[in-house]
Amino acid sequence: MSRKVVVLAAGGVVPSAAVPLLRSAAVYSTDPALGDPPPADLAERDDVVLLAEDLDAPEAKALLAAGARLLRAPGTGLTAAAAVMDTLRSPGGCPWDAEQTHQSLRQYLVEETYELLDAIDTDDRVALREELGDVLLQVLFHARVAEEHPDDPFTVDDVAADLVTKLVGRHPHVFAGGDPAVRDAGTQERRWEELKQTEKQRESSVDGVASGQPALALAAKLVQRTARAGLPADLLPAGESTGERLFALAAAAKLAGEDPEDAARAVARRFTADVRAAEVAAKAAGVALDAEGWRRFWRS
Repeated sequence: MSRKVVVLAAGGVVPSAAVPLLRSAAVYSTDPALGDPPPADLAERDDVVLLAEDLDAPEAKALLAAGARLLRAPGTGLTAAAAVMDTLRSPGGCPWDAEQTHQSLRQYLVEETYELLDAIDTDDRVALREELGDVLLQVLFHARVAEEHPDDPFTVDDVAADLVTKLVGRHPHVFAGGDPAVRDAGTQERRWEELKQTEKQRESSVDGVASGQPALALAAKLVQRTARAGLPADLLPAGESTGERLFALAAAAKLAGEDPEDAARAVARRFTADVRAAEVAAKAAGVALDAEGWRRFWRS
């Protein structure tokens, strides 16, 4: 392991993994406020740590080129991503980015979310990392657009601050010295909903359920909410229409602890794979896929 280390700091904050190194090695900094300036032969030395606020600093580049390890302070990557988004949206940046609105970006948020779900479903770690970044881009993009609102602007830092407030407020068993209502994951889930309903001053158990989500997911969410409110299962929609039968199936799945959206998606993935397999087999055999051909090459 290299005894040369570059620590990317953020506002003077360093990662916890760097603390022991700061006590056992010669420490230099590209910022005079954080330490001594690096010597000219820094890259040739061992047992050295360089604190840097910017990896483009010549000393940081030289040390990394010499095989130094890189330790990043928490949030430095997010800060860099927000800065790039700000540049793209600002004058002199990207003309396409500058023209986008919340409405024009809606489709990309939906598409990137489903691509992330695909990466999760296929357990593709490379794709998972990439798609998480694409979803993060949508958050940064919307926050940057929101910053330009003439009457009610807010920034990505406001978004993050609101999230911190929400997470702390809804986890009193972690941040407020304990909560007798929380004993395990199940009671925490119920407590989360109780705190959310109080926080948002909701009058109905179904307030806040997004009606624009896929129908099976919507049905499952409504059933979950109303079940917690004590609604008897026999009052759930039932009938012979297609919609009523689909709702009933989704309700039964959710009440049984399953996710109907995931279940239907799994069947769709298997069907897609079967279609592709039959097409490949037929092509290899030089057979046209009429009804009989599909049956011949269909795997059961």
